Amino acid sequence: MTPKSAAAAAQATVYGYPRQGPNRELKKAIEGYWKGRVTADALRATAAELRAATWRDLAGAGVHEVPTGDFSYYDHVLDTTVMVGAIPERHRAAVAADALDGYFAMARGTQDVAPLEMTKWFDTNYHYLVPELGPDTVFTADSTQQVAAVTEALALGLTPRPVLVGPVTYLLLAKPAPGVAADFDPLTLLDRLLPVYGAVLADLRAAGAAWVQLDEPALVQDRTPAELNAAARAYRDLGALTDRPRLLVASYFDQLGEALPVLAKAPVEGLALDFTEAAAANLEKLAAVGGLPGKRLVAGVVNGRNIWVNDLEKSLATLGTLLGLADRVDVAASCSLLHVPIDAAAERDIDPQILRWLAFARQKTAEIVTLAKGLAQGTDAIRGELSANRAALASRAASPITRDPAVRARTGAITDADGRRSQPYGERTVAQRTRLGLPQLPTTTIGSFPQTDELRVARADLRAGRIDTAGYEERIRAEIAEVIAFQEKTGIDVLVHGEPERNDMVQYFAERLTGYLATQQGWVQSYGTRYVRPPVLAGDISRPEPMTVRWTSYAQSLTDRPVKGMLTGPVTMLAWSFVRDDQPLGETARQVALALRDEVADLETAGTAVIQVDEPALRETLPLRAADHGAYLDWATESFRLTTAGVRPGTQIHTHMCYAEFGDIVQAIDDLDADVISLEAARSHMQVAHELAAHGYPREAGPGVWDIHSPRVPSEEEAARLLRTGLKAIPAERLWVNPDCGLKTRGWTETRASLENLVGAARTVREELSGS
Repeated sequence: MTPKSAAAAAQATVYGYPRQGPNRELKKAIEGYWKGRVTADALRATAAELRAATWRDLAGAGVHEVPTGDFSYYDHVLDTTVMVGAIPERHRAAVAADALDGYFAMARGTQDVAPLEMTKWFDTNYHYLVPELGPDTVFTADSTQQVAAVTEALALGLTPRPVLVGPVTYLLLAKPAPGVAADFDPLTLLDRLLPVYGAVLADLRAAGAAWVQLDEPALVQDRTPAELNAAARAYRDLGALTDRPRLLVASYFDQLGEALPVLAKAPVEGLALDFTEAAAANLEKLAAVGGLPGKRLVAGVVNGRNIWVNDLEKSLATLGTLLGLADRVDVAASCSLLHVPIDAAAERDIDPQILRWLAFARQKTAEIVTLAKGLAQGTDAIRGELSANRAALASRAASPITRDPAVRARTGAITDADGRRSQPYGERTVAQRTRLGLPQLPTTTIGSFPQTDELRVARADLRAGRIDTAGYEERIRAEIAEVIAFQEKTGIDVLVHGEPERNDMVQYFAERLTGYLATQQGWVQSYGTRYVRPPVLAGDISRPEPMTVRWTSYAQSLTDRPVKGMLTGPVTMLAWSFVRDDQPLGETARQVALALRDEVADLETAGTAVIQVDEPALRETLPLRAADHGAYLDWATESFRLTTAGVRPGTQIHTHMCYAEFGDIVQAIDDLDADVISLEAARSHMQVAHELAAHGYPREAGPGVWDIHSPRVPSEEEAARLLRTGLKAIPAERLWVNPDCGLKTRGWTETRASLENLVGAARTVREELSGS
C-alpha cells in the first residue's frame, strides 16, 4: 500500500477505556456484592450495561474497533490468570465452588486464605495481582469471559477487538509460587503456555473476532537475549497458527527498543507503538528495521496517561512520517485510557479557560478520531478542530498561573547544603532514642485510620452547607480523640492522628498548594474498587500557610506518647497527580519539596518529634529503561532530602513505601537518609527485609506484618511469624512493627482486631528476645 492509500485507510481505535462508569457504578455494585446487598446477577447486569454503554460511546465518537476484554471486575492480569487456568492451589476450592467468589478471594483473600500479591503495573499507579507459578503449574484455557465480551459487542452491531495480556508479559510479571525456589523463572513455562493462548485465539476467531490485541508492555523494558528469544519464539508459534484471528501486538509506556526488530519480523499482522513517551526512538528504530511492509501500524500519538490536550499539528506531523513505514497506519492513544478520568466536561468547578487545556478519556477519543480524519482526508477536513486546538495550547502557554517568579527564584537558590542533615545517622539516632524513649521493636501505624461513613457524610455536609466549618471541625476533633484513645489503650508506641480531615493523601495537600487544580469527577482506578482523583499540577508550586500543624498539634495534646506528623513526599505528589508537561519533572519536584520543607519546619517548631514523609511512588516512577534510572533517582532523592534535611538531629524522619518491587532501588532508599522506613512486606513474605539486609541498609526499618489490602485479620501468631522472619534480616534494635500501609480503606472492626494482634505479636517477640 502506498503512503497515500495508507493515509486514506487510517482509522481511529483505542486499547482500552476506564471501567468504572461515569458515576463509579461498577465500584458501587462490586462493594454492594461484597456486603451482600447486590446479587451476583445484578452485578453482572451492571457490568454488562457499562460495557455496552462504553462501546456505544466509542463507536458513536467514530472509533472503528471497540476494545473488548479490557473490562475487569478487579484486574486484567488476574483475568488472564483465570483465562489460562493458573489458579493457585489455595484458591482452587473457592473457584470451583463459585467462580465469582473465588475470583474475589484471589484478589482480596478471605479470613482463611491469603490473596495474590499485589504490585504496581510498570511505572503507573495502577496495581495488578501477581501470578504465582511454579514448575508444576498446569495451564488450561478458559476463554469464557473473552468470548462473552465479543458476543456482546457483535450483538450491538459493533466490531470488537479483544485485548489480552500477551504471554511473554504475563510470564515476566509472574513470581514463583509460595514454596517454589526463589530462582525459578516463570518464563521457562512459555512452551506450556502458548498452546493455551492458541486455544483462546481459536475460540475468539470462532466467536467472530477478526483481530486480537496482545499487550506486551514488558518488552519496552531492558530485556536479556534469552527473553528476546522467548518473545521471538512466542510470536513465531502464535503467528504460525492457522485457526486464529489477525494479531496486533501492542507495546506502550516507552520505546520497544531491542524487541522491535524481533516483533517486526514475527508473522503477525500488526504492531502498536507508543509515539508519545519515546517518539523519536521508536521512529528511528522503525525506519532502521525497514518499517512494517504489509503490516498494520497502530500509532499511539495521543498521551493516554496525562490529561493535557494533544498538539494536533505535531501529532499529524508524526503520523505523516509513518505513512511510508507500514501498509496501513491507524491512530490511537499511547496506551489504554484506563489511566485517565472519563470526561472533562463533567467538571463544574474548573475555570472554563483552563478546562480547554484538559482532555480526559472522552476528549482523547475525540482527538484520536480527529487525527485519523485529518490523516485520511487532509487538514482541510479538520480545519476547525486545528484552530481550536492552537488557541487552547496558546492560552495555556501564556497563562500567568503557570509561572511564579518568586518560586523560580527560590528553586534557583538551592544549594547542596540544603539537602544534607546536620549530623550523620549514627550520631542523630542517639539523640532521637534519648528523646523518644521507645521500647525494642517499637510499634506504629502508617498514618491513616478508617475513613468511616460518618466522616464522609460530614465532608459532604460541609460541601452542601448543611453544617458549618465549626460543626465539621468538631466532628474531626472527636474522631482524632477516638483514634488517639484507641492507640493508647492498644499499646501502640508511636501514634498517628488518623488523618480524618484528609480526603486523599495527595489531593488534600494539592488543595492547599498554589499551582494545583482539583477535580470533582476525575476518578481513576488504582486497584480493585479503589479509585482516586489525581489533582492537576498546572503551575508553579508554593505553600500559602501551614497544612497539617493544627491537627497534629491537637492530637499531641491528647497524649504523652509521640504523634507523627504526616506528609506526602514530593515524588508521590507528582506521581499521583497529572503533572505539567512543559518543564522537567525534577524542576517541579524541587518546587514541591520546598513547599513541604516549610511544613516540616512548622511541625518541628510546634514540637513534633517524629515526621513521616511518605514516598510510596519512588519505585513506581522509576523509568522503565535502566539508562534513564540515574538521572531520575538523582532528582527524586534530592527532592526528598530537600524536604526533610532542615530538621534538628533529635527529630526523627520516617518515610513509607508500598506495593512495588524495591530490590533495584535499595541504594536510592539509602540515599534518602531517612531515619526509619516502613515498607509493604506481608504479601511478599518479608522479601524486602532481605533485600535491605543484602544491601547493608544501616538505618531502621519496619517491613509490614499486616496486609491491609485484604479484609482478613492476621492472627497474633501470623504477625509474630512474619516479625521473626524480619529479624533474620534486620537486627532487633533497628526493626519496627507496623502494617503494610495506611488503614483508610479498612473498617474499624478489623482494624481494632488486627492492631491488637500486631501489638501482641511485638510483645511476644520482645519477650522471646529478652529470654523472659
